[in-house]
Amino acid sequence: MAHRGLNFGIFLAPFHRLGENPTLGMARDLELIEWIDHLGFDEAWVGEHHSAGWEIIAAPEIFIAAAAERTKHIKLGSGVTSLPYHNPFMVAQRFVQLDHMTRGRTMLGCGPGALPSDAYMLGIDPVTQRTRMVESLDAITALLKGEEPVTMKTDWFELNKARLHLAPYSDPRFEIAVASTITPFGMMAAGRHGLGVLSIGAGIPGGPEALAGQWKIAEEEAAKHGKTVNRKKWRVVVVMHIAEDTEQALREIHHGERTETATYFQDTLGRPPGRSDDPIRDGVKMGTTLVGSPDVAIKGIERLLELSGGGFGGVMFRAHEWANREQTLRSYELFARYVMPHFQGSMETLYASNAFTRENRREVVGRNVEAVRRAFTDTGREVPKGFEDRTLGIQDVGVDGKSEASKA
Repeated sequence: MAHRGLNFGIFLAPFHRLGENPTLGMARDLELIEWIDHLGFDEAWVGEHHSAGWEIIAAPEIFIAAAAERTKHIKLGSGVTSLPYHNPFMVAQRFVQLDHMTRGRTMLGCGPGALPSDAYMLGIDPVTQRTRMVESLDAITALLKGEEPVTMKTDWFELNKARLHLAPYSDPRFEIAVASTITPFGMMAAGRHGLGVLSIGAGIPGGPEALAGQWKIAEEEAAKHGKTVNRKKWRVVVVMHIAEDTEQALREIHHGERTETATYFQDTLGRPPGRSDDPIRDGVKMGTTLVGSPDVAIKGIERLLELSGGGFGGVMFRAHEWANREQTLRSYELFARYVMPHFQGSMETLYASNAFTRENRREVVGRNVEAVRRAFTDTGREVPKGFEDRTLGIQDVGVDGKSEASKA
Protein backbone atom coordinates (compact mmCIF):
# COMPACT_ATOMS: atom_id res chain seq x y z
CA MET A 1 0.00 0.00 0.00
CA ALA A 2 1.36 3.45 -0.93
CA HIS A 3 1.12 6.54 1.20
CA ARG A 4 1.36 10.08 -0.16
CA GLY A 5 3.09 13.05 1.39
CA LEU A 6 5.39 11.46 3.98
CA ASN A 7 8.45 13.57 4.86
CA PHE A 8 11.93 12.19 5.50
CA GLY A 9 15.00 13.58 7.20
CA ILE A 10 17.68 13.10 9.82
CA PHE A 11 18.00 13.62 13.55
CA LEU A 12 21.65 14.64 13.91
CA ALA A 13 22.89 14.51 17.52
CA PRO A 14 25.65 14.15 16.18
CA PHE A 15 27.49 11.03 17.33
CA HIS A 16 31.24 11.14 16.66
CA ARG A 17 33.57 8.52 18.08
CA LEU A 18 35.84 9.80 20.84
CA GLY A 19 39.38 10.05 19.52
CA GLU A 20 38.43 11.30 16.06
CA ASN A 21 39.10 14.83 14.82
CA PRO A 22 36.04 16.89 15.96
CA THR A 23 36.64 19.58 13.34
CA LEU A 24 36.40 17.00 10.57
CA GLY A 25 33.36 15.48 12.30
CA MET A 26 31.41 18.71 12.03
CA ALA A 27 32.56 19.11 8.43
CA ARG A 28 31.13 15.64 7.67
CA ASP A 29 27.87 16.65 9.33
CA LEU A 30 27.57 19.63 7.01
CA GLU A 31 28.49 17.45 4.05
CA LEU A 32 25.75 14.98 5.02
CA ILE A 33 23.12 17.72 5.11
CA GLU A 34 24.27 19.02 1.73
CA TRP A 35 24.02 15.47 0.35
CA ILE A 36 20.53 14.74 1.61
CA ASP A 37 19.37 18.18 0.44
CA HIS A 38 20.58 17.17 -3.03
CA LEU A 39 18.76 13.82 -2.71
CA GLY A 40 15.44 15.48 -1.83
CA PHE A 41 15.15 14.78 1.90
CA ASP A 42 12.87 17.24 3.65
CA GLU A 43 14.33 18.00 7.08
CA ALA A 44 17.41 17.91 9.31
CA TRP A 45 17.24 18.36 13.08
CA VAL A 46 20.49 19.28 14.87
CA GLY A 47 21.14 18.52 18.55
CA GLU A 48 22.50 20.57 21.45
CA HIS A 49 24.93 18.94 23.90
CA HIS A 50 27.67 20.23 26.18
CA SER A 51 29.43 17.22 27.71
CA ALA A 52 30.40 13.53 27.50
CA GLY A 53 32.62 13.90 24.44
CA TRP A 54 30.59 12.33 21.63
CA GLU A 55 27.80 14.77 20.72
CA ILE A 56 29.86 17.79 19.83
CA ILE A 57 27.48 20.50 18.58
CA ALA A 58 26.83 22.98 21.39
CA ALA A 59 24.90 25.62 19.41
CA PRO A 60 22.55 24.19 16.78
CA GLU A 61 21.64 27.74 15.70
CA ILE A 62 25.20 28.37 14.49
CA PHE A 63 25.27 25.04 12.70
CA ILE A 64 21.87 25.70 11.08
CA ALA A 65 23.06 29.08 9.81
CA ALA A 66 26.09 27.44 8.17
CA ALA A 67 24.00 24.59 6.71
CA ALA A 68 21.44 27.03 5.32
CA GLU A 69 24.11 28.72 3.22
CA ARG A 70 25.10 25.36 1.69
CA THR A 71 21.63 24.03 0.92
CA LYS A 72 18.64 25.01 -1.21
CA HIS A 73 15.48 23.29 -0.04
CA ILE A 74 15.86 21.27 3.17
CA LYS A 75 14.27 22.61 6.36
CA LEU A 76 16.59 22.92 9.36
CA GLY A 77 15.61 22.58 13.01
CA SER A 78 17.18 22.23 16.43
CA GLY A 79 16.90 18.68 17.60
CA VAL A 80 16.56 19.83 20.24
CA THR A 81 17.19 23.11 22.03
CA SER A 82 17.37 22.32 25.76
CA LEU A 83 15.03 25.04 26.99
CA PRO A 84 16.04 25.02 30.70
CA TYR A 85 19.56 26.06 29.66
CA HIS A 86 18.45 29.36 28.09
CA ASN A 87 16.36 32.44 28.74
CA PRO A 88 13.21 31.94 26.61
CA PHE A 89 13.39 35.52 25.30
CA MET A 90 16.81 34.78 23.80
CA VAL A 91 15.65 31.47 22.29
CA ALA A 92 12.75 33.20 20.56
CA GLN A 93 14.98 36.01 19.29
CA ARG A 94 17.60 33.66 17.86
CA PHE A 95 15.10 31.50 16.01
CA VAL A 96 13.22 34.48 14.61
CA GLN A 97 16.53 35.68 13.20
CA LEU A 98 17.22 32.23 11.71
CA ASP A 99 13.71 32.20 10.27
CA HIS A 100 14.60 35.35 8.31
CA MET A 101 18.09 34.21 7.35
CA THR A 102 16.78 30.89 5.98
CA ARG A 103 13.69 32.43 4.33
CA GLY A 104 11.36 30.25 6.35
CA ARG A 105 13.37 27.01 6.48
CA THR A 106 13.91 27.10 10.27
CA MET A 107 12.19 24.91 12.88
CA LEU A 108 12.53 24.95 16.67
CA GLY A 109 12.73 21.60 18.43
CA CYS A 110 12.27 21.72 22.21
CA GLY A 111 13.30 19.44 25.04
CA PRO A 112 14.18 19.51 28.74
CA GLY A 113 17.83 18.47 28.18
CA ALA A 114 19.09 14.96 27.55
CA LEU A 115 22.49 14.66 29.28
CA PRO A 116 22.54 14.76 33.11
CA SER A 117 26.15 15.96 32.92
CA ASP A 118 25.01 19.10 31.08
CA ALA A 119 22.51 19.94 33.80
CA TYR A 120 25.01 19.11 36.54
CA MET A 121 27.58 21.59 35.24
CA LEU A 122 24.89 24.26 34.90
CA GLY A 123 23.70 23.68 38.46
CA ILE A 124 20.24 22.56 37.33
CA ASP A 125 18.39 19.95 39.36
CA PRO A 126 17.17 17.30 36.87
CA VAL A 127 13.88 17.12 38.77
CA THR A 128 13.12 20.70 37.70
CA GLN A 129 13.97 20.36 34.01
CA ARG A 130 10.57 19.33 32.68
CA THR A 131 8.76 22.04 34.65
CA ARG A 132 11.23 24.61 33.38
CA MET A 133 10.75 23.44 29.81
CA VAL A 134 6.99 23.98 30.05
CA GLU A 135 7.47 27.44 31.57
CA SER A 136 9.92 28.37 28.82
CA LEU A 137 7.60 27.06 26.12
CA ASP A 138 4.73 29.11 27.53
CA ALA A 139 6.89 32.23 27.27
CA ILE A 140 8.24 31.44 23.77
CA THR A 141 4.83 30.79 22.24
CA ALA A 142 3.43 33.97 23.81
CA LEU A 143 6.35 36.02 22.51
CA LEU A 144 6.00 34.61 19.01
CA LYS A 145 2.28 35.28 19.00
CA GLY A 146 3.12 38.95 19.54
CA GLU A 147 -0.35 40.00 20.62
CA GLU A 148 0.77 41.79 23.79
CA PRO A 149 3.89 42.23 25.94
CA VAL A 150 4.82 39.19 28.00
CA THR A 151 5.38 39.50 31.73
CA MET A 152 6.38 36.32 33.58
CA LYS A 153 8.32 35.59 36.73
CA THR A 154 9.55 32.12 37.64
CA ASP A 155 12.29 30.89 39.94
CA TRP A 156 14.78 30.89 37.07
CA PHE A 157 13.82 33.64 34.60
CA GLU A 158 11.87 36.89 34.51
CA LEU A 159 10.28 38.79 31.62
CA ASN A 160 9.11 42.37 32.04
CA LYS A 161 6.75 43.54 29.29
CA ALA A 162 8.90 41.64 26.85
CA ARG A 163 8.15 41.75 23.14
CA LEU A 164 10.05 40.73 20.01
CA HIS A 165 11.11 43.70 17.94
CA LEU A 166 11.39 41.44 14.86
CA ALA A 167 8.37 39.37 13.85
CA PRO A 168 8.88 35.88 12.39
CA TYR A 169 9.47 35.57 8.66
CA SER A 170 7.08 32.60 8.51
CA ASP A 171 3.37 33.28 8.80
CA PRO A 172 2.30 33.16 11.57
CA ARG A 173 5.59 31.65 12.84
CA PHE A 174 8.08 28.89 12.21
CA GLU A 175 7.17 25.35 13.23
CA ILE A 176 7.82 24.22 16.80
CA ALA A 177 8.08 20.54 17.80
CA VAL A 178 8.55 18.88 21.20
CA ALA A 179 10.72 15.82 21.75
CA SER A 180 8.96 12.81 23.25
CA THR A 181 10.52 9.56 24.47
CA ILE A 182 8.54 7.02 26.50
CA THR A 183 6.98 9.20 29.22
CA PRO A 184 3.74 11.17 28.69
CA PHE A 185 5.53 14.49 29.24
CA GLY A 186 6.55 15.35 25.67
CA MET A 187 3.13 14.55 24.24
CA MET A 188 1.44 16.60 26.96
CA ALA A 189 3.72 19.58 26.32
CA ALA A 190 2.97 19.41 22.60
CA GLY A 191 -0.77 19.13 23.18
CA ARG A 192 -0.74 22.10 25.58
CA HIS A 193 0.20 24.43 22.71
CA GLY A 194 -0.91 22.40 19.67
CA LEU A 195 2.68 21.79 18.55
CA GLY A 196 4.45 19.13 16.52
CA VAL A 197 6.14 16.07 18.03
CA LEU A 198 9.48 14.31 17.56
CA SER A 199 8.94 10.75 18.85
CA ILE A 200 12.49 9.76 19.74
CA GLY A 201 11.36 6.60 21.54
CA ALA A 202 9.79 5.05 18.42
CA GLY A 203 12.93 3.03 17.68
CA ILE A 204 13.34 1.34 21.07
CA PRO A 205 11.79 -2.02 21.99
CA GLY A 206 8.08 -1.48 22.54
CA GLY A 207 8.24 1.98 20.98
CA PRO A 208 6.26 1.24 17.80
CA GLU A 209 3.49 -0.47 19.76
CA ALA A 210 3.20 2.59 22.03
CA LEU A 211 2.78 5.11 19.20
CA ALA A 212 -1.01 5.13 19.05
CA GLY A 213 -1.35 5.54 22.80
CA GLN A 214 1.25 8.30 22.84
CA TRP A 215 -0.62 10.30 20.20
CA LYS A 216 -3.86 9.89 22.13
CA ILE A 217 -2.17 11.62 25.09
CA ALA A 218 -1.33 14.60 22.85
CA GLU A 219 -4.89 14.79 21.54
CA GLU A 220 -6.41 14.62 25.02
CA GLU A 221 -4.09 17.31 26.39
CA ALA A 222 -4.75 19.55 23.39
CA ALA A 223 -8.49 19.27 23.96
CA LYS A 224 -8.07 20.37 27.59
CA HIS A 225 -6.41 23.59 26.41
CA GLY A 226 -8.68 24.31 23.46
CA LYS A 227 -6.00 23.29 20.95
CA THR A 228 -5.61 20.66 18.26
CA VAL A 229 -2.62 18.58 17.19
CA ASN A 230 -1.91 17.60 13.61
CA ARG A 231 -0.56 14.17 12.67
CA LYS A 232 1.23 15.77 9.70
CA LYS A 233 3.45 17.54 12.27
CA TRP A 234 4.32 14.29 14.03
CA ARG A 235 7.70 12.70 13.23
CA VAL A 236 9.00 9.35 14.43
CA VAL A 237 12.76 8.86 14.86
CA VAL A 238 14.27 5.45 14.03
CA VAL A 239 17.59 3.92 12.93
CA MET A 240 18.15 3.36 9.20
CA HIS A 241 20.92 1.94 7.03
CA ILE A 242 20.27 0.65 3.52
CA ALA A 243 22.38 -1.55 1.26
CA GLU A 244 21.55 -3.69 -1.76
CA ASP A 245 20.65 -6.62 0.51
CA THR A 246 19.95 -7.01 4.20
CA GLU A 247 22.98 -9.07 5.17
CA GLN A 248 25.28 -6.55 3.53
CA ALA A 249 23.63 -3.70 5.45
CA LEU A 250 23.98 -5.57 8.74
CA ARG A 251 27.66 -6.32 8.08
CA GLU A 252 28.44 -2.70 7.21
CA ILE A 253 27.19 -1.29 10.52
CA HIS A 254 27.87 -4.09 13.01
CA HIS A 255 31.29 -2.99 14.28
CA GLY A 256 30.41 0.72 14.46
CA GLU A 257 27.15 0.11 16.31
CA ARG A 258 28.83 -2.17 18.86
CA THR A 259 31.61 0.37 19.44
CA GLU A 260 29.19 3.26 20.00
CA THR A 261 26.90 1.27 22.27
CA ALA A 262 29.72 -0.11 24.43
CA THR A 263 31.96 2.94 24.72
CA TYR A 264 29.40 5.75 24.85
CA PHE A 265 26.04 4.53 26.07
CA GLN A 266 27.34 1.88 28.45
CA ASP A 267 30.81 2.98 29.59
CA THR A 268 30.24 6.77 29.53
CA LEU A 269 26.54 7.26 30.22
CA GLY A 270 26.19 4.19 32.41
CA ARG A 271 23.28 2.57 30.65
CA PRO A 272 23.02 -1.14 31.39
CA PRO A 273 24.16 -3.56 28.67
CA GLY A 274 21.48 -4.78 26.34
CA ARG A 275 20.16 -8.29 26.49
CA SER A 276 21.41 -9.06 23.00
CA ASP A 277 24.83 -9.14 21.34
CA ASP A 278 23.21 -8.13 18.05
CA PRO A 279 20.38 -5.68 18.86
CA ILE A 280 20.22 -4.32 15.31
CA ARG A 281 19.38 -7.72 13.85
CA ASP A 282 16.81 -8.18 16.61
CA GLY A 283 15.43 -4.71 15.87
CA VAL A 284 14.98 -5.61 12.21
CA LYS A 285 12.96 -8.67 13.26
CA MET A 286 10.84 -6.58 15.65
CA GLY A 287 10.36 -3.80 13.10
CA THR A 288 11.98 -1.10 15.27
CA THR A 289 15.05 -0.75 13.02
CA LEU A 290 15.15 -0.05 9.28
CA VAL A 291 18.41 -1.78 8.43
CA GLY A 292 18.53 -3.88 5.29
CA SER A 293 17.40 -3.74 1.69
CA PRO A 294 14.99 -1.06 0.40
CA ASP A 295 12.15 -3.58 0.74
CA VAL A 296 12.93 -4.03 4.44
CA ALA A 297 12.69 -0.25 4.93
CA ILE A 298 9.40 -0.02 3.04
CA LYS A 299 7.82 -2.80 5.11
CA GLY A 300 9.15 -1.30 8.34
CA ILE A 301 7.69 2.14 7.62
CA GLU A 302 4.36 0.62 6.61
CA ARG A 303 4.28 -1.23 9.93
CA LEU A 304 5.00 1.98 11.86
CA LEU A 305 2.21 3.76 10.01
CA GLU A 306 -0.20 0.95 10.85
CA LEU A 307 0.78 0.89 14.54
CA SER A 308 0.42 4.68 14.83
CA GLY A 309 -3.35 4.35 14.60
CA GLY A 310 -3.83 6.87 11.82
CA GLY A 311 -0.46 7.81 10.40
CA PHE A 312 2.15 10.50 11.00
CA GLY A 313 3.87 13.15 8.91
CA GLY A 314 7.50 12.13 8.79
CA VAL A 315 10.23 9.61 9.50
CA MET A 316 13.53 10.96 10.81
CA PHE A 317 16.64 8.82 10.87
CA ARG A 318 19.06 8.94 13.77
CA ALA A 319 22.24 9.98 11.99
CA HIS A 320 25.19 7.73 12.84
CA GLU A 321 28.60 6.77 11.54
CA TRP A 322 28.38 3.05 12.09
CA ALA A 323 29.39 2.35 8.48
CA ASN A 324 32.23 4.05 6.61
CA ARG A 325 31.69 7.38 4.87
CA GLU A 326 31.03 5.94 1.39
CA GLN A 327 28.59 3.32 2.70
CA THR A 328 26.75 5.94 4.76
CA LEU A 329 26.27 8.34 1.85
CA ARG A 330 25.28 5.41 -0.37
CA SER A 331 22.66 4.36 2.18
CA TYR A 332 20.88 7.71 1.95
CA GLU A 333 21.06 7.57 -1.85
CA LEU A 334 19.48 4.11 -1.97
CA PHE A 335 16.75 5.26 0.38
CA ALA A 336 16.02 8.31 -1.77
CA ARG A 337 15.96 6.27 -4.98
CA TYR A 338 13.93 3.25 -3.91
CA VAL A 339 12.08 3.95 -0.66
CA MET A 340 11.05 7.61 -0.61
CA PRO A 341 9.01 7.44 -3.87
CA HIS A 342 6.88 4.68 -2.39
CA PHE A 343 5.65 7.08 0.31
CA GLN A 344 5.53 10.30 -1.69
CA GLY A 345 3.17 9.29 -4.49
CA SER A 346 5.72 9.95 -7.23
CA MET A 347 5.65 6.38 -8.60
CA GLU A 348 1.92 5.76 -8.87
CA THR A 349 1.33 7.71 -12.08
CA LEU A 350 4.50 6.30 -13.66
CA TYR A 351 3.38 2.73 -13.01
CA ALA A 352 -0.09 3.57 -14.35
CA SER A 353 1.36 5.13 -17.50
CA ASN A 354 3.62 2.14 -18.06
CA ALA A 355 0.74 -0.30 -17.60
CA PHE A 356 -1.50 1.64 -20.00
CA THR A 357 1.11 1.63 -22.76
CA ARG A 358 1.82 -2.10 -22.35
CA GLU A 359 -1.82 -3.12 -22.21
CA ASN A 360 -2.91 -0.93 -25.14
CA ARG A 361 0.14 -1.33 -27.32
CA ARG A 362 -1.56 -2.49 -30.52
CA GLU A 363 -4.19 0.23 -30.38
CA VAL A 364 -1.67 2.97 -29.51
CA VAL A 365 1.06 1.94 -31.98
CA GLY A 366 -1.11 0.54 -34.77
CA ARG A 367 -1.45 3.62 -36.98
CA ASN A 368 2.21 4.46 -36.49
CA VAL A 369 3.21 1.63 -38.85
CA GLU A 370 1.26 3.15 -41.71
CA ALA A 371 2.58 6.60 -40.89
CA VAL A 372 6.18 5.40 -41.11
CA ARG A 373 5.50 3.58 -44.41
CA ARG A 374 4.05 6.72 -45.95
CA ALA A 375 7.08 8.71 -44.86
CA PHE A 376 8.89 6.68 -47.55
CA THR A 377 6.19 6.19 -50.22
CA ASP A 378 4.87 9.78 -50.19
CA THR A 379 8.33 11.00 -51.15
CA GLY A 380 8.74 8.40 -53.90
CA ARG A 381 11.25 6.30 -52.03
CA GLU A 382 11.33 2.55 -51.65
CA VAL A 383 10.38 1.04 -48.32
CA PRO A 384 13.53 -0.58 -46.81
CA LYS A 385 13.81 -4.34 -46.89
CA GLY A 386 12.58 -5.94 -43.70
CA PHE A 387 10.50 -2.91 -42.77
CA GLU A 388 7.30 -4.91 -42.58
CA ASP A 389 8.82 -7.48 -40.22
CA ARG A 390 10.29 -4.87 -37.92
CA THR A 391 7.27 -2.56 -37.78
CA LEU A 392 4.67 -5.29 -37.64
CA GLY A 393 6.69 -6.91 -34.90
CA ILE A 394 6.31 -3.72 -32.94
CA GLN A 395 2.63 -3.50 -33.80
CA ASP A 396 1.75 -7.06 -33.01
CA VAL A 397 3.64 -7.56 -29.77
CA GLY A 398 1.20 -8.59 -27.10
CA VAL A 399 1.12 -7.75 -23.39
CA ASP A 400 3.19 -10.87 -22.66
CA GLY A 401 6.05 -9.59 -24.85
CA LYS A 402 5.51 -12.15 -27.71
CA SER A 403 4.46 -11.18 -31.19
CA GLU A 404 1.19 -12.44 -32.61
CA ALA A 405 3.18 -14.09 -35.43
CA SER A 406 5.27 -16.08 -32.97
CA LYS A 407 2.13 -17.34 -31.27
CA ALA A 408 0.68 -18.67 -34.54
